[in-house]
Amino acid sequence: MNMDSSVGELSFVGPTYERRLEKLGIKKIEDLLNHVPHRYLDFSLTSPIALAQLGETLTVRGYVATIKNQYTRSGKKIQIAEIADATASVLAVWFNQPFLVRILYPGAKVSLAGKIDWFGRKKAFISPEYEKIAPGKKTVHTGRIIPIYPETSGISSKWIRGRVKEAFTLNKSGLLEFLPDQTLKTLKLLTLKDAIESVHFPKNLRAAEKGKRRLAFNELLLLQIKNVYRKLNWQKNRPVYKFQIDETLIETFISSLPFVLTSSQSRGAQEILEDLGKDIPMNRLLQGDVGSGKTVVAAIAAYASCKNGYETIFMAPTQILAQQHFETLTGLFKSFGIKTSLVTSETKKSEVKKADIYVGTHALIHEKVNFSEVGLVVIDEQHRFGVEQRAHLVKKAGRKTVSPHVLTMTATPIPRTVALTFYGDLDLSTISELPAGRKRITTWIVPPGKRDGAYSWIAREIKQEKVQVFVVCPLIEESEKETMTTLRAATEEFKNLKKIFKPLNVGLLHGRMRIKEKNEVLGRFREGKTDILVSTPVVEVGIDVANATIMLIEAAERFGLAQLHQLRGRVGRGEKKSYCLLFTQSKSPKVLTRLTAMTKSISGFELAELDLKLRGPGELFGSKQHGFPELKIASWQDIELIRASKKVALEAFENPQKYCQLIDLNIQLREYGTASKEKTYKKSKQ
Repeated sequence: MNMDSSVGELSFVGPTYERRLEKLGIKKIEDLLNHVPHRYLDFSLTSPIALAQLGETLTVRGYVATIKNQYTRSGKKIQIAEIADATASVLAVWFNQPFLVRILYPGAKVSLAGKIDWFGRKKAFISPEYEKIAPGKKTVHTGRIIPIYPETSGISSKWIRGRVKEAFTLNKSGLLEFLPDQTLKTLKLLTLKDAIESVHFPKNLRAAEKGKRRLAFNELLLLQIKNVYRKLNWQKNRPVYKFQIDETLIETFISSLPFVLTSSQSRGAQEILEDLGKDIPMNRLLQGDVGSGKTVVAAIAAYASCKNGYETIFMAPTQILAQQHFETLTGLFKSFGIKTSLVTSETKKSEVKKADIYVGTHALIHEKVNFSEVGLVVIDEQHRFGVEQRAHLVKKAGRKTVSPHVLTMTATPIPRTVALTFYGDLDLSTISELPAGRKRITTWIVPPGKRDGAYSWIAREIKQEKVQVFVVCPLIEESEKETMTTLRAATEEFKNLKKIFKPLNVGLLHGRMRIKEKNEVLGRFREGKTDILVSTPVVEVGIDVANATIMLIEAAERFGLAQLHQLRGRVGRGEKKSYCLLFTQSKSPKVLTRLTAMTKSISGFELAELDLKLRGPGELFGSKQHGFPELKIASWQDIELIRASKKVALEAFENPQKYCQLIDLNIQLREYGTASKEKTYKKSKQ
């Protein structure tokens, strides 16, 4: 058995338990030993029974004097045992575990750990941890600091502790250190073996924390190595076409815009234009808040591509957003003779006309368009595309070691620590300010008792101010799952609001509609024929209606702060005062703290940082389905460890001989470096 062995080789792990462990991300022995506890119980105080005091948390050792199942008045069983040692005896009480009378039979030597409390008029352990004492073996669940692990149905911390003990005992001699001694000393890190032992079998809580820090560093280091690898691999490419940037032409285009660029937009555009003139193809991430004007910056890059005689591909995740970009770019380039073409899943190949800029969805990847000279690829909301989809588009636009320039964009505010780690292979540009004239959106939390009042106010605003309203629901149809029955589904809410706001016009929009239906619904809303548009979060990006001034979000607690902020960004695009109403039935202090932050902050980056602390990185996009990595051990807030891991990753590529053990662990740095580094590697192995 080694670290790559299946957990199925451990005792008591059959196919059923293998499936359960897989839900926790545990397939191999290595995964199990890196399954870090989320808290600890201190059972290290051991005492004779006679000295055990009421309210103390401690461990006692003795033998089972008596044990029995006893029925309560409601028909449930409780298990009552008397545990004795040489000094006294104490009761131990469990609930609904009738099998214990077979395990803890009279005379069996046991160790109990827990808190001493009253049971009737007698002192007792209530639901204590227990284990039988075996000669010559240390206890695992009592008499020490006990780890409590992330669990799943059918897998308890007690069961995991037993498997971890076995896995560590059998593999501790095979836990090879892959970091140089000097690196461990400089960063004050434990060795790998000591770290795993300290995490699972800590002598004290400080030791557990030091062990966790080392394992967190390992997790971040692997992420950083992948980033450096991707970046070095990308730098082996050469641009399919090298651009000549004519600053006079660029300035002419910028001067034609109906607004003045913000300093962030100007800086981002300059960074992109510099990349376009290099011998390495651009691979840059442009992130900016909702409404910060990323599309215009991308348009400047597209203009440079067109003026060099090359095509631009502009890919968006949804048909609605693609349509929006198509209309925006067509308007911006109207007087410059630059042709744009829209390509979606419903576009026939015969309908695709020759153009300078192709705007579309994933349909661009397929055979509908025969690109000839693509100089630039722009991917919007890039986290919504799979890695393979993005790579396929770039490959289609280039050749084996020749790539177009690539600009990826996101309106999701990503905290800098996350961006530099997860997107470490990309150069980063940030638009940190909103265009002049954007007004602050007033945000309110609306509890159930104020719902009717909110509806009355909305009706008055529509009639008096002639404004329009978005209503966003988290589901399309009512869910049959009990946990989701309180959510107001879009279809049901549509029917409900038609009655409440009669005779106003209410429309419905969701992702299951065909593009023609969506366009018809959006067309009526843009023309002002629809007063209230009920929708799923499909409106999150790409829908700009200046007359829409109210955003009502049902079950707001179901969304991440970053997603709520993006939804809120759909209003406030005109001259009129705008509002965002967060409807929630939750009374949870944690939920209300999150939602209250929406009422105080208008910065998406501030909200993203808060969401990162409260809910974790998987919630930055509002859900965990976009492939965003969850750190199991490390924290995105640990900037010092993130920086240290990046520094070591870079050093490993520069000096593979020093980090040859990393290679032995199948990270295979030799594949990532240059030919000279390959020779160094071979020499180190001889």
